[in-house]
Parts: sequence; structure tokens; C-alpha cells
Amino acid sequence: MVSEPVGLVVGGRAHVADDDWGRERAVIRLDSGRFGPEALYGLESFSHVEVVYHFDRVPEGKIETGARRPRGNPDWPLVGIFAQRGRNRPNRLGVSRCRVVRVDGLDVHVEGLDAVDGTPVLDLKPYMAEFGPRGEVSQPEWATELMRDYY
Repeated sequence: MVSEPVGLVVGGRAHVADDDWGRERAVIRLDSGRFGPEALYGLESFSHVEVVYHFDRVPEGKIETGARRPRGNPDWPLVGIFAQRGRNRPNRLGVSRCRVVRVDGLDVHVEGLDAVDGTPVLDLKPYMAEFGPRGEVSQPEWATELMRDYY
């Protein structure tokens, strides 16, 4: 299976960093060779968009397939790569939900996207409340602590 990017992240952060993404503004620019503005018709009526992107700056040699302590913190438990959201994942896929600020032609202006300038975007999906989790959500304390300053 091969995925071809639908666009790129333009602007926002130039370098990867772990925290303070909440006020970050960027543009997701669709590939004009494949799409016209009609591909985004109606997206502006949603408050949020889910963005699937490629962690293209993670070298093959840094990919992890086993367990590690999130962010290398010795106070946090050893957890498998699929029990965390780190970027050194086997397929280097990131998923983010961010606020839609506006749509302008092939540009989706967003806030709170945790991807850097030049990141290949693989897909966009409007966020619908019904796709959120049903029932109570739980997570370990280390995850709450890790995310405290993320956005």
C-alpha cells in the first residue's frame, strides 16, 4: 500500500518540539495538481478537522517497535509503541485534531496542528462529535502529565 500526500503543512513551526502547540497557526495547502477548491467545499462549516500526516523527519533508524518510557522519563512506565503517540512509530503516521480557522481556495488555515512546516499531509477529515469516543474515557496518570503542556 502506498499513500500519496494530498498536500503540505505551510508555516507554523519550523522545528519539531514536544509542547505548546495550542496557539500554533499553520496552513494545510492541498496539491493543486490533484485537487481544485471544490475538494474543500463545506469544510469551513466544521469547527475542527482531523489531519493525518507523515512524520517525515523521523529517520528509519529511529523507528521503534517495542516498549520505551515516554519521552525517556524514568518516572513513567515502560509502555509499548502502540500504547503511546510518539513520532518514532513503525509507519511514522501522525493524527491531529485542530481548529479550522478558515478555508481559502486550496488552503485550510488551522490552529493547534502539531505538525511542522513542510510536513506531508495524507488526509483530512472533518471532526464529527459522533466519531468521538462513546462512554467514559480513561487514561493513565503519566499520559495526563505528558499532555499537560502539549496544547
